[in-house]
Amino acid sequence: MSSLTDLLGIRTPVLLGPFGGLSSIPLVAAVSAAGGLGSYGLYGYDAERIRTTVAGIRGATRRPFGLNIWLPRGDEVEPGAEHDDYAAALAPFFAEVGAEVPARPEAYLPPFDEQLAAVLEAAPAVLSVVFGVPSASLVDEAHRKGIRVIGTATTVAEARALAEGGVDAIVATGAEAAGHRVSFLRPAEDSVVGLFSLLPQVVDAVDVPVIAAGGISDRRGVAAAFALGAEGVQVGTAFLGTAESAATDAHRAAIRATPAEGTVLTRAMSGRLARGARNRVVAEIEAAGSIAPFPAQNWITGRFRTPAGQQNKGELQSLWLGQSAPLARYETAAEAFAELAAGVPA
Repeated sequence: MSSLTDLLGIRTPVLLGPFGGLSSIPLVAAVSAAGGLGSYGLYGYDAERIRTTVAGIRGATRRPFGLNIWLPRGDEVEPGAEHDDYAAALAPFFAEVGAEVPARPEAYLPPFDEQLAAVLEAAPAVLSVVFGVPSASLVDEAHRKGIRVIGTATTVAEARALAEGGVDAIVATGAEAAGHRVSFLRPAEDSVVGLFSLLPQVVDAVDVPVIAAGGISDRRGVAAAFALGAEGVQVGTAFLGTAESAATDAHRAAIRATPAEGTVLTRAMSGRLARGARNRVVAEIEAAGSIAPFPAQNWITGRFRTPAGQQNKGELQSLWLGQSAPLARYETAAEAFAELAAGVPA
């Protein structure tokens, strides 16, 4: 088994979590320049935006970087007549930011095939996928272009499925992690396993490098992950709070102020289970009990979350953060990376 650093062409086995909707070119470049793997989440990006983003990353760093896409699960809904009811239920939040309740769009997401073609054309060092096992043809085409493929598992069974599918490495993501639970074999609510339990079992179950994610914010978490068999770590919240990220000031403040027990797993903001701060919008949507399926809920809430971010209204944003957020007190990506790298065994 090749070491992860050799496999990915990096110096230090620290990977940036690819934030869907919160990625930034400066943060990707900073992590890659430091010797890790900067990663950019492409959720919702069409082909032209992917090309522009990749050009920006390549203009900012010559080091390897990764791109992340969400595999379609087959349960994604298309815009239909029920859209107006879903949107109307959230009307008070649009009013708070001075926005109109959005009319039904032609589509909630760009075609997956369009995204994939643009990513393969871009040929990053790494393609990471969530919410499933990539097809054999996808893996073969990526390998033909020199792209390493990383899958993401929330259970041992998912890790085995990914290994059998031919991925080059697997991210074992514990329930402590920020953002979406990327489960695909069973419902996300039935796949909530902490990293300390998940990681060594995944390491024992597969023969490809395993990357630990979830609750890692300093050198102690990194050292623990390696002690449990990981060959690398993927870190989100600790980098999300830095100056280079695309998080708003309110989001960064929430990262510093939210205790572990202050996070919640909720479908309120996107229609899929995700971990973040339990702010007012989450509490009110959950109390109302009207949550559209994915990706309708994500698209609709995005129409008030964007102006809320511009207005720095944290109570109306998706404040994704993990349970180790109180440890994430780094001002810059370089500071965060140095602390995390200090936990990597010599």
